[in-house]
Amino acid sequence: MTGEPGAKGPPGDLVNPDPFPRPGSLGPPGPPGPLGFPGNPGPSGEEGPAGRKGQPGSPGLPGTVGTPGPAGVPGEPGIDGVRGFAGPQGAPGPPGEQGPSGTSRTYSYGFLLVIHSQSEEIPVCPVDMVTMWNGYSLLYLEGQEKAHTQDLGQAGSCLRVFSTMPFSYCNVAACDYAGRNDKSYWLSTTAAAPVAPASGPEIRRQRASGACAWPCTAGRRHAPPRWRSLWYSFPWCTASVTEGVRSALQHTGSGDEGGGQSLTSAGSCLKDFRSQPFIECQGPRGTCHYFSSAYSFWLTRVGVAEQFSPAPAAGTLKEAWQQRQTTSRCNVCMKE
Repeated sequence: MTGEPGAKGPPGDLVNPDPFPRPGSLGPPGPPGPLGFPGNPGPSGEEGPAGRKGQPGSPGLPGTVGTPGPAGVPGEPGIDGVRGFAGPQGAPGPPGEQGPSGTSRTYSYGFLLVIHSQSEEIPVCPVDMVTMWNGYSLLYLEGQEKAHTQDLGQAGSCLRVFSTMPFSYCNVAACDYAGRNDKSYWLSTTAAAPVAPASGPEIRRQRASGACAWPCTAGRRHAPPRWRSLWYSFPWCTASVTEGVRSALQHTGSGDEGGGQSLTSAGSCLKDFRSQPFIECQGPRGTCHYFSSAYSFWLTRVGVAEQFSPAPAAGTLKEAWQQRQTTSRCNVCMKE
């Protein structure tokens, strides 16, 4: 039977520590510490020995067909047992069929001139002359209040297409079309003058022209020997007009501008005489009309005895026959 514990004894005596303590025995190993940070990479080691050769791979896909190579050098002819001699030349074959005949064209090099019919009919070129194109007789243009005339004897006066406004006005920045009151002037036909300004298809009856190719030079003069007369008619010539002073020979429309024909040009010899041989077209409006401000100037007949007379007799010629009788005549000739 176990007894009760005894009473607590008195404290023991204080003992001085050992001046030369001795290490105790090693305790059991502690638990592993946490993972440290990865260190810097070490220096590269030496290259190891080559590995063993691997197994061959599977065959690849077929490649594309390459470009054909250059032709090879022809080989030398083979030798049969014995080389033979060349045979005799054969007889010539029969003649072949006749080929088609080649084109034969004669070209005439010369100048381009114009015949103006002054009617609705397209003019016919004289014999031995080639028609190049037909068009409409442009007399002159007026833009920026300046006239730009055309020589009626040159092909530039025969436009293939008609328009009351055949040009545009351009500056450095842009071009403007039909933005101002510019005008064009055309030779008129024998159609009756309209009461009001004509527009649209009505204008068609008011102008006509035609162009021909001349195989040699043509000039307006009396026909000497070895010259062929092309037409004989009325001359009119003109020059530009200045403010207040008008040249003796001219044509002019509205304003103080106009144009003229050189007497050496066939364009100065119109086939028909008319006191108002041209019509004025208001460009942007698209209308054409005969205006009282349009004038034409013609050479007159001057007799030998009248060359140095003090002053010609003044008069007004109202009848058409009087006007034609007073107007000079001209002849357009071609050298043969």
